[in-house]
Parts: sequence; C-alpha cells; structure tokens
Amino acid sequence: MMKRKLLIWMALMMLCMTLPAQRNRNNQILEAFSDSLRNLTASYYAYHRIWEDLSVPVPRSIRLSSDYYKYIVPPTYYTAPVEQAFAFDWKPGKKLGMSPSDSIYAIKPDTIKEFELPQLERIAKVDRWVNKVLLNYYLEHPEKVVGNEMYFADVKLVDESEMVAIPREEKMKDFMNVKNPTENAEVDSEVIVLKPNFWKYAGSSSLQLSQYSISDNWYQGGESTNALLAELRLTANYNDQQRVEFENTLEMKVGFITAPSDTVHSYRTNADLFRLNSKLGVRAIKNLYYTLAAEFKTQFFPNYRTNTNDMISNFLSPAQLAVSLGMDYKLNKKKYNLSIMGAPFSYTFVYIANDSIVDPTAFSVEKGKNTASLFGSKITANLDWKITSNISYLSKLEYFTTYKKVIISWENTFNLKLNRYLSTKIFIHPRFDDGVTLTPDNDSYFQFKEMLTFGLAYSW
Repeated sequence: MMKRKLLIWMALMMLCMTLPAQRNRNNQILEAFSDSLRNLTASYYAYHRIWEDLSVPVPRSIRLSSDYYKYIVPPTYYTAPVEQAFAFDWKPGKKLGMSPSDSIYAIKPDTIKEFELPQLERIAKVDRWVNKVLLNYYLEHPEKVVGNEMYFADVKLVDESEMVAIPREEKMKDFMNVKNPTENAEVDSEVIVLKPNFWKYAGSSSLQLSQYSISDNWYQGGESTNALLAELRLTANYNDQQRVEFENTLEMKVGFITAPSDTVHSYRTNADLFRLNSKLGVRAIKNLYYTLAAEFKTQFFPNYRTNTNDMISNFLSPAQLAVSLGMDYKLNKKKYNLSIMGAPFSYTFVYIANDSIVDPTAFSVEKGKNTASLFGSKITANLDWKITSNISYLSKLEYFTTYKKVIISWENTFNLKLNRYLSTKIFIHPRFDDGVTLTPDNDSYFQFKEMLTFGLAYSW
C-alpha cells in the first residue's frame, strides 16, 4: 500500500508539470479541475518547505492518503458522484447546488483548512466535494472519461508478505559546520523541576531614639531623659491559592527610658513585648475561612514600681497562651489587608513563673496561685493600611470576654516614612480590663499608653 500511495503522489506532480501553460478560460469545468490539482500541489510543496526553516518546530510527517486519487488517475467514471447526487436529500427539480466553476478550494474560508496538507485523513466532507467536481466533469466532457470503476473490481491488493516497511527519512541540516563553533560545550542532562513556592516572607525593623535635656536650674523644672526603642517584626505566610492559608507573625519590642526621679533604678522599660501569632485557615466560601488561631505572649525584662523593688512583671511572668476557634473574614486589596475573626470558643492560659510578682490579679491570676484558665469568646480585627506611599497604619483590636469580665486591647501604629531608612512612629494603645483590683492609686479600669519616636527603619 505504501508503494501505491507513493506512486499516486508521483503521478500528482507529473500531471501538474504537464498541465498546459495556457488554459481555456471559457471552459470553467477544466479550470475547476485544474484549480483543484494546482492548489493541492501547492499545499504539498508548502508543507515540505517547512522542513528547511529551522525557526519553526519540526512538523510531523505527512500521512499519505488516497482521498484525492480520483483526481490523479486518468479520467474515470465512478458511481459515487452519481449516487451522491441522487441521495435521500434529492428531489425532482432540485439543483445540485454547485456551479460549474466550483472546486475543492471554492468553499467557505472557515473550512478550507480541512483540505490542506498535512491533514489528509480521509473524511466524508472531502470525498463529497471531489464527487461534485467529477460529476460536473462527466456532464460536460463525457468523451474524456476513458475508464470505468468496474475495470478495477478484480484488482488484488498487495499481499502483506510482499510489503516492505520503508524507514522514515528526515531532512536534517548539518549542524557541525557552524560559523562560530562553541568550544567545551557541556550538556546538562539533568532535568530540573521547578515547584511553586507558596511561602512569602517579609520583615521590618526599627531603632528609634529620643533625647530630652535641661539644666538643673531650668526655670520651669523638669528632668533630662533619654529613650531607646527597638522593634523587629517577621512574617512567614503560606497560601496555596486554593483553600489553605497559614499565617505566622513574630513581634519583638524593647524600649528603655532613663528615670532620674527613680532613686532605686537608673532606667526603666517603657516597652517590652515578645509575641508570636499563628493562624491556620481553610476556605469555606470566597472570603470566609474556618480558622484555628494561637497566640503566645510574654516580655523580656523585669519591671518595677517607682522608687521600690516591688516587681510588677518579668520574663514569663506573665506568659499567656491563647487558642481560638472560629471564622475569619479576609479582604485583601491593593491599599489594605483586613482580617476580622470571630471565635465563639476561646481559651487563654496564664502562667506566672516568678513568685515575686506583687499583684498577680493584674493578670487575672488569683493571689497565692501562679496559673489561670480563662474560657470565653474572642473577636480579633487586624488592619494593615497603606494610606499613602509614605504613611501606613497598623491596627490590632482584641475583645475577649469570659462573660464575667471583659478585656479590650487596641494597638495603633502610625508609621511616617521620611525616606527609605528614616521614619517617625506614633504608637497609641488604649486598654480596658474590669478584672483588675481597684486601689486608691488605681481607681479606673481604663488604661492608656502612647509613644512618639523618631529614628532608623528598614523593611524587606
């Protein structure tokens, strides 16, 4: 069969070469027949020229087809065109719907690719158009039909034992002779598979300074003070872009201030925080996540009452571990990121490691004990808002209730960047806790803290 197909293609090219240079323009039937052959041959040569162009991928080989054999062999009468013309959709008086000038390529533009090489698979549409062209040829030039389909009824196919597989031949250019050969070229056969990285890391740090100096005889009085505040914030967030998000934030903050009026201590801490937050969320719907959140919080250094050695707090005194389970609503925009989590199930464990703490009730721990367990509900809202290119706002609001007492904490940080390395920070932290014990020195559940600093800042 392969030999037979090759002979068909050879006959195609030989026939096109022998077509007369000048055709009778008035004979539309011959023009249609010749046009089909001419376009078919042009497609064949155009396809093979692709092999000479190294800028395009190597095309697949042509699958030889006998769909066009009726065009190639000498004009022969076939029964298929007549049977097609008198098929079930034919009615007396109905025209064939084809003009004498129709050819294979005189069809709708959106279907012309079905007839181009190398797509020569036998399909019914190709055969129908071939039959239409031949039927017009029979009607106009019956004298040129020299053969009959019945003559080939007794032709036997080539026996499989006589068929020889022809190896595939490909035209290859010689790549050894190049103008600028590359010396000592090494080919790395190792396959490198790049996996998507769903982790994002970020961080920011700052070193803020403030200094206030007056003479001892300043007419308004006062004290000279110096303050230092250092901050470090690291984030590692995982997002698989489908369902799971895992957010982790580590915050460390230490601030010292000189205390001339304190006769016992030369300096005191005015900011001391070590806090680790983790939040695992699984998407429920578009912006709503089933969330399990945990927070561990303590401080680094001891803090004392003024002019005494009464210890107010220290490292792991207190140490607080809070675990919450609920739903988290997230809204991520270009200018801001908002997260509001409602946790109907929340548990906070408080531990005081140092027995020298003078007032453990300030941390919801009863006197004589060093631990406390608080069950209740919690609402947490976090906002990271880039107001302008140089001004940003970071807010953290927490509302926790045991249904007997309430703790509300609202941290606000305004960062005003002067340039890449200099900034001014304003920190405002109001707090409400109706679980503390009121004294003559402390007669309010409301607490307040504020800092204004200037110094170095760097983010990555």
